[in-house]
Amino acid sequence: MSGRTARRLITRIRLPEPAETGAPASTSRADVLAAEEPLGIRIAGQAVSLTMRTPGDDLDLTAGFLFTEGIVSSGADIAEIKICDGTACGHAGHDGAGNIADVRLSASTPRPAPRRNFLTTSACGVCGKASAAELSVSKIWDLNEDQSALPAGRLATMPEQLREAQRVFDSTGGLHAAGAFGPEGELLCVREDVGRHNAVDKVVGWALRTRRLPMRGCVLLVSGRASFELVQKAVLAGFPVLAAVSAPSSLAADLAQESRLTLVGFLRGGSMNVYTEPQRISLR
Repeated sequence: MSGRTARRLITRIRLPEPAETGAPASTSRADVLAAEEPLGIRIAGQAVSLTMRTPGDDLDLTAGFLFTEGIVSSGADIAEIKICDGTACGHAGHDGAGNIADVRLSASTPRPAPRRNFLTTSACGVCGKASAAELSVSKIWDLNEDQSALPAGRLATMPEQLREAQRVFDSTGGLHAAGAFGPEGELLCVREDVGRHNAVDKVVGWALRTRRLPMRGCVLLVSGRASFELVQKAVLAGFPVLAAVSAPSSLAADLAQESRLTLVGFLRGGSMNVYTEPQRISLR
């Protein structure tokens, strides 16, 4: 596995400004790209998923994927995750080293049924699903029990906090981010990835592995739009609020309303659109 970024030699073309004369100019320079590589997830040697992701935080990604897919329901269901290079599995640090995550479930956790369609691209969190019925995963927490109020002004400060914490985005400009914020607006965790769903899975996996679920009173913030699968992941992790800097989809809003999740979109500057459960956003 390489790092989270890759350097490439590019040709940069600059067109003259309207007031300038002359032909376009080109120069050669090095550029930094966000890395995208496959990660195979196995349970006891059996392939479960192949996802395209940005390397790093692979233990969190694996744990989050297993949880949001309904394969595990708590951190105790996972006995061990090893990051492998494809030939031999050994213990790895938090970031891991390799392109295969081999999972050993606890003895009391049932193994999932074999799956034929397990390819997930960095652009799609539901591409490996074989049918529409597989899109739904049973929720664990009742969000209606979490009616904590969040001041709108506090919510408005979160996108800038998330942006300042994006280390790899600064050098590449090509990564999505997801962040978990605490009840007082503090940034608890930030994860980056070329895939929006992977970034969220990494946050959920962090919460699972640190025994923080459910995320009561907390906010899940994503740097792009809010889609159906991101709403589902937020609900499964027990976040009462999902906020996005861009738009939600209609299906995302439907699922948020059904699950009693507060869904916020277009969170930019001093404004936001609250699509569902607005009582959690305080105007004070």
